[in-house]
Amino acid sequence: MDIFSKEKRSKVMSRIHSRDTRPELLVRHYLWSRGYRYRKNVRSLPGSPDVVLHKYRVAIFVHGCFWHGHELDGRLPRSHTEFWRNKIEANRRRDQRCKQQLRERGWTVITVWECQLKPTVRRRTLAELEWAINHCYLSRFRVGGASEPKSVPVALPAQAASGDESASIAAEPTVAYGKKRQP
Repeated sequence: MDIFSKEKRSKVMSRIHSRDTRPELLVRHYLWSRGYRYRKNVRSLPGSPDVVLHKYRVAIFVHGCFWHGHELDGRLPRSHTEFWRNKIEANRRRDQRCKQQLRERGWTVITVWECQLKPTVRRRTLAELEWAINHCYLSRFRVGGASEPKSVPVALPAQAASGDESASIAAEPTVAYGKKRQP
């Protein structure tokens, strides 16, 4: 049973927007402050990604855990469960289809979940996002040609494999000083 009347629930739900949400703003403000320039909600791309970095060929989706059915954090409401299950499952299928279309067009897709932007893990998530963007960009210039674009899930901090807080990115392989590189 819903705690709100039908009219009140309708008003609450009508105020939920699909663009310029708080999680999106957090990601965009971080990227802008770090010098990344982007376009938002590019309608010419499949799924209208929340943030598009053309220079890097990266499309970023910022998903709400409820609306996109996050397995770790999404829960179904107790009322109208069949309706919500169908709606969220349709959202997930659409997300997968759009991400696949982007990959086929040569884009790298990064998904950031709303729960990854909670205050306790926000800094680490945003640092991992920046690392992923740079890694995708640098991998395009790797010796031997570009690798196939793929989806890059930003790892949940709780699922991080190592305890190492810092990640370094090298633009080229390590070479001892004073020695010439072999072509």
